[in-house]
Amino acid sequence: MVEFNYMTEAGLYAGTKLRGVSAPRYRRFETAAEAVRFAIEEMSERQLRGSVLEVDEARFDDRQIRMLYDDPGYPLGRRGE
Repeated sequence: MVEFNYMTEAGLYAGTKLRGVSAPRYRRFETAAEAVRFAIEEMSERQLRGSVLEVDEARFDDRQIRMLYDDPGYPLGRRGE
């Protein structure tokens, strides 16, 4: 994967509503690492599908978000570690 700065501010656009209840469809994070962790650990698989992470001018889909989380360079602890 290309060098990625996990410390850059990021925005996360949710793909679907949570359990049929309107949830914020956009959320801003101080770091991309926090946005990635939220997407993978807090969102359902259904909600993650169609979600987009925006960092600077770059956009990452749900598969790319998963790759960022699984990357050895991911700076935060992962659930279960």
